[in-house]
Amino acid sequence: MGLLDAVGEIAGAVAAVEATDKLDSDASLLTKGIAAVAGFEGAGALESFVGKKEQESNAAQADQAADPQA
Repeated sequence: MGLLDAVGEIAGAVAAVEATDKLDSDASLLTKGIAAVAGFEGAGALESFVGKKEQESNAAQADQAADPQA
């Protein structure tokens, strides 16, 4: 895991807690904790998804370059 991955996951957690505060200003500590975990995991999953799509795109471009008739 790189530093940028960790920063992205932390940013997701902070954004989720801030959104929880906006929706419910009296949210409990447990609710905010759950939101932080969900934001952290969601950001990680999003980064993984984007990474897979980039790899698929790069592979498709490499296939087209190798076989221009396709």
